[in-house]
Amino acid sequence: MNIAIVGGGGMCLRLLDFIFNKGIHMVEPNVVAVADPKAEAPGRRRAEELGIFVTEDYNELFDRDDVDLIIELTGNIDIYNDILRKKKNHVRALPHTIVMLFWGIDDTSRQEGEAGFHAGSKNNVYEVLMNQYIQEEAMVIDKDYRVIDMNEAMLNKLGRTGEEAFGEFCYKIGHHLDEPCSGENHPCPLNEVYEKNRPCMTTHIHLDQDNNEIYYSISCYPLTNKGQIVGAIEILRDITPEIKVQKSQMHQEKLMSIGRLSAGIAHEINNPLTTIMTSAMMLQEELDTKDEMYEELQIISNEAQRCRKIVQSLLDFARQTKPMQKLHDINDIIQESIYLTKKQAEFNDIEIQTDLAETMPQVYVDKEQIQQLVINLILNAVEATDPGGQITISTECPRTADKIYMHVEDTGRGIAREDLGRIFDPFFTTREFGTGLGLSISHSIVERHGGEIKVDSRPGQGTRFTVILPAGGDVQE
Repeated sequence: MNIAIVGGGGMCLRLLDFIFNKGIHMVEPNVVAVADPKAEAPGRRRAEELGIFVTEDYNELFDRDDVDLIIELTGNIDIYNDILRKKKNHVRALPHTIVMLFWGIDDTSRQEGEAGFHAGSKNNVYEVLMNQYIQEEAMVIDKDYRVIDMNEAMLNKLGRTGEEAFGEFCYKIGHHLDEPCSGENHPCPLNEVYEKNRPCMTTHIHLDQDNNEIYYSISCYPLTNKGQIVGAIEILRDITPEIKVQKSQMHQEKLMSIGRLSAGIAHEINNPLTTIMTSAMMLQEELDTKDEMYEELQIISNEAQRCRKIVQSLLDFARQTKPMQKLHDINDIIQESIYLTKKQAEFNDIEIQTDLAETMPQVYVDKEQIQQLVINLILNAVEATDPGGQITISTECPRTADKIYMHVEDTGRGIAREDLGRIFDPFFTTREFGTGLGLSISHSIVERHGGEIKVDSRPGQGTRFTVILPAGGDVQE
């Protein structure tokens, strides 16, 4: 593995001496370049003595074809992030915090000798490095996909104990699968490491104990003993917050574009629709109600009205009205919303129950918008629930939290896993009739109030929407 080092200070000097004096036989590194703006930096001087290429500008490293890994030893996170942005796709990068981990692993492996790498003989140095020094999530896996070790950071994220994780298959712990990961969208990094004996990098989606998705950027490195691969170490960086920000930005841009388009279309369609409806009703006035033409005109009128509802939804979606916030009791808004939708639920033989917290703080919200949100969620639940089903609306405000929670849960058909990520997209619907705008509008309302909306659903087991709003409200200027 050819390594380029960014930062020629004391850590670089120690790393070079460690590699060339002791050797790291498990990773088999070969340093090909060192970058540091200071010619007197000790690591850079040592590299020159060893005949290694040196440069003042680390940007020169990105054009080289002989670099497999770039190690940042400056201690500057901005430089590390810059390296991540500029490096070639096949080149891996490690921050300085990871370097110590490999030193510890190699020392442990030397002590174990022929016995191979296993958790039972970890020494104290390795324990400290794995669980205290390194902040990223990490695990060590053998060639049979079994977890040999996992640091505390990763155990906590997955909600596991060491007893539950060690010896278990990695794909079962991380993905709840019964066989190794595969496919273009979910490749197994271990396969590439074992086949090519070189580091690899990929992105995976893991599941925590509650089946919530966690996005990981995974760097996988082979661990060797006397030239033979005995396992691999995976360094996992949780990029879920970054993914959520990107998705949110894309969603907002999509909403803005569709909103502008929708507003224009809605205004153009509204006028001819009004003419159609008026003409149909005027013609009906001249006919007997038993006339066959009267029924045909009624169909025209009904369909025109349905189109007007769609147009109104487009306008509601396009407006993105700024909330007019005042102090309100969220329980009162829910009760009023239930009153407005109760008849439709009863018509479909669906019972609406409530479990509202007795003590809820008043919050700064736009009453009409929040009422529209609640009505959308209730009607959405009614349409997804078969006759005889039940909808439960509950609220809570934990004493230690600065948020209030509203849940709308049904006993309906549930949502397929592949559709969960799209339900808030404009015009996405799995129903024969519907605009696919109700949940998009609801999502926008929650965001405009500085809140968050989540969904938990499984086919055949119902759906639960959770709306989280700031306690006291997020007053928009």
